[in-house]
Amino acid sequence: MTGTTANDHLDCFEPELVVIPCGSRKLGRRARAADMYVGSYHRACRRAADALQPDRLLILSARYGLLDLDDVIEPYDTPHGAAGAITGQDLLEQAALLHIVRLDPVVALGGARHVSLVRTVWPHARTPLAGTRGMGEQMARLAMLRNGRDQQLM
Repeated sequence: MTGTTANDHLDCFEPELVVIPCGSRKLGRRARAADMYVGSYHRACRRAADALQPDRLLILSARYGLLDLDDVIEPYDTPHGAAGAITGQDLLEQAALLHIVRLDPVVALGGARHVSLVRTVWPHARTPLAGTRGMGEQMARLAMLRNGRDQQLM
C-alpha cells in the first residue's frame, strides 16, 4: 500500500509505529524530545498519535532525525530542506541502526515534506492528513483522530 484511500480507517488496525513532525516552536533550553516542541501543530499530532496507541512513537526532527520521546536534545533552528537538515538517506540509515525499517503498519502524521521523508524509509506508510487543503483541515483531521471518530481519510 502506498498511501491511504478514502475507504481506509485508522481505527481498524494497531500501528507498530507513528512518526510525527517536530515543530518550529521549541523550548529555549536542552530538554527531552517529548517536551522540546511546544507548537500547537506538533502537540495536535502528538495527541492524535497517542490516541492511535502505536507500539512506538517517534518524532522526526529536521536536525536530529528520528527521536524517541526520552531523547534529550538541544534547541535548534533548522527547517526541513535547509542546509544541515536531515535527508532521506540519513533517515534510512538511522532506521536501519534502530532495526525499525521493516515495521508495518506505519502512520506518518504531518505535512507533505514530513511524509516525503518518512516514505524514504516506509513507502507503505499510511498518511491520514493527505488530501487536506491547509493547516485548518489538518488540525480538524488530527482532532478527529484524537477523538477516535470513524472517518474517511481522504
